[in-house]
Amino acid sequence: MQITHFEAPLGAEITGIDLSGEIDSDTAARIDAALEERLVLRLRDQDLADPDLMRFAGLFGALDPPGPNPYGAPFNTEHPELNVISNIVEDGQPKGNLGDGEAVWHADMTYVAVPPRAAVLYGIEIPAGAGDTYFADMYAAHDALPADLAQRIEGRIAIHDETHNSAGMRRKGYGEVTDVRETPGARHPLVRTHPASGRKCLFLGRRPRSYIVDMEVAESEDLLDALWDHATQAQFTWCQQWRARDVLMWNNLAVLHRRDAFDPNLRRRLHRAQIKGSERVA
Repeated sequence: MQITHFEAPLGAEITGIDLSGEIDSDTAARIDAALEERLVLRLRDQDLADPDLMRFAGLFGALDPPGPNPYGAPFNTEHPELNVISNIVEDGQPKGNLGDGEAVWHADMTYVAVPPRAAVLYGIEIPAGAGDTYFADMYAAHDALPADLAQRIEGRIAIHDETHNSAGMRRKGYGEVTDVRETPGARHPLVRTHPASGRKCLFLGRRPRSYIVDMEVAESEDLLDALWDHATQAQFTWCQQWRARDVLMWNNLAVLHRRDAFDPNLRRRLHRAQIKGSERVA
């Protein structure tokens, strides 16, 4: 197995390993260490059935079920531990989540008290040159904060909205948010401290319906806009141009990601496992 860093602030390519086979503990430890260091890992040309994907993800912790499906029942009824990211519609029924529109910058399920530690996404049906995914390094973004912005967010807590997914779809059973001060969802510090290394990163969740606690709404909006403008600059990002049979793994507590919109006439389907977190963000 070889690990090659991308020419970007984050990301690495792993080659020389078949994820459908048995992976020993030393190899899994190397992958885990690379995930901590580089935050996003790509492994190409993999042939995975759902049990293979689940077994690989399970090397790094217990699997975390997907967030609430806007349509109700799980998309993957045989393996409900997995999420299906797709725009495919059959007999009038969506066969996956997030459709074909843009998925805005976000981290997954930060609206819960203990968010998932990581995610593993496998490309099954991939339209050529469409649906690129971008990742932003929140350690690098924190380290490059202007002094005045760093001071303004020190000790601040934000609400992470649980009513909508990253494609802007309202989840089943939730009303519309009309006052961001009453947004339902977990409250997390804007700066996360890694429990082992002590290193700090921004922890933002997603921008729509976010609110910084104990601020006037206009002040919160202005500060969040400035923070998001800073955190998503190109200098902190890397772009994944998908191919079928790509596996992408990322540190959900230390990156943001987004997806481009694409032609709704193109079929796109990916399966995702996510790994439980073990800590409240602090």
